[in-house]
Amino acid sequence: MSRVTEIRYVGYGVTDFDTERKFYADDWGLVEVEATDDLAWFKTHGHDEHHVVRLHRSEQNCIEVIALAADTRADVDDLHGRVSAAGCQAIHPPRSLDAPGGGYGFRFFSPDGLPFEVSADVEKLPMRAMERWEGMPVRISHIVLHSPDHHAAVKFFCDVLGFRVSDWLGDFMCFLRCNSAHHRIAFLPGPACLNHVAYDVLTVDDMMRGISRLRKRGTDIRWGPGRHTAGNNTFSYFCTPAGFAVEYTSELEEVDFETHQDKVHEPGPTVMDQWGIGTGGPQTMPKAEADPCLFRPAEI
Repeated sequence: MSRVTEIRYVGYGVTDFDTERKFYADDWGLVEVEATDDLAWFKTHGHDEHHVVRLHRSEQNCIEVIALAADTRADVDDLHGRVSAAGCQAIHPPRSLDAPGGGYGFRFFSPDGLPFEVSADVEKLPMRAMERWEGMPVRISHIVLHSPDHHAAVKFFCDVLGFRVSDWLGDFMCFLRCNSAHHRIAFLPGPACLNHVAYDVLTVDDMMRGISRLRKRGTDIRWGPGRHTAGNNTFSYFCTPAGFAVEYTSELEEVDFETHQDKVHEPGPTVMDQWGIGTGGPQTMPKAEADPCLFRPAEI
């Protein structure tokens, strides 16, 4: 069965384009690969994905697109048929993409109204081997979303896009995989919006070095450092100047896509954070509010 196999990028609309652009290039540790007066595309140093962040000057801070990968054009076409059969509102059908990196893909709104793209044949860019202590992102690790019906959202992502459940945290958070990573997408209850985007760094030391660099540049940690139980990954959460939550993470569990058996982790302090030494907590993260651009296609 055709399915989504990876995350490509997140496209943000931001009111203070210049400040957000400077944050990703100078503080977060991404590489700007192309830009215009109102748009900028960024990749990581350590992966060949063409870009992982797109910024667009906008009248509102919002999510303009969450881009996912399929292996082939035939998979894109098949997934488009399944998304259409599920009754999702189309943004555009499969076609050649004219954005940097090109490719072939389609866009649609999820049942909750968030904009998604599924694509194949996107251009790869050179990457370099990263070294311990650089403290910069290697790639996007995972994306966490809120849904007013998170059980229905999980069912849609599994039945239509081909994800599989890896674990639950109680009955309120579900972790979904589309490859050998324990999770690439996770869902929480709440108004339809982005919770955060996480980026893999090489080691725990890289996460700590990244925390130090960001603090020196004026972006202090919101929650962490710590280690979750589901996925067993380390974490440290921050906010961009536009108020979007981002995370440095390392050591996310690898599982067998076909055979991994999901389980339920009962919520508790040492389940949310096995270390229990960090600052903050979920209550210090931005409050979930419905994305202001639900069911509104972006200009680009």
